[in-house]
Amino acid sequence: MRILTRLAVAMMLTLASVGTVLSEEMMIEDFQIQPETRWRFFADTVMGGVSSGQVQFAKDGDRSFARMTGRVSTDNNGGFIQMQMDLPAPPPQGTTGVRLVVRGNDQRYFVHLRTRGTVLPWQYYQAGFHVTTNWSEVRLPFAAFASSGALLRDMLAETSLRSVAIVAFGRDHMAEIDVREVGFY
Repeated sequence: MRILTRLAVAMMLTLASVGTVLSEEMMIEDFQIQPETRWRFFADTVMGGVSSGQVQFAKDGDRSFARMTGRVSTDNNGGFIQMQMDLPAPPPQGTTGVRLVVRGNDQRYFVHLRTRGTVLPWQYYQAGFHVTTNWSEVRLPFAAFASSGALLRDMLAETSLRSVAIVAFGRDHMAEIDVREVGFY
């Protein structure tokens, strides 16, 4: 519990110093300070798939971002690569969605949210979005997230969120997505 409290305080101090939090928005990541300690990359190889990729952290001028690249393959019952971050705490009650600032290779990507109720590795809530080669804001209301299976509630409980992931998923393709901000609204 003490570690979670320290992480939450550190994130709040970081966000306050960056000055990116608006009154109706909650920034959870701007990739400025050691994002490699919070984000992890994994692919369908954890379940026998053959997709491959990586996440790198870079700068565009004075703005930091994460770049996920790779080859998504549906061979061998696979089909995903993702970068995931555990949340230090769920968003406050009344939060209505996920906010991203992204760019990429004109492809469709997904956000996967996991809650206290998504106990099996293949369980998540998913919403898709499209990226272009220019930075743009994407807002995904929680109502747009669909459960990955019949064993989950139809609607996710935002107060039980545990992690957020950016995912290239479901079809054979080359993935390249840059993520500059992740937050809630």
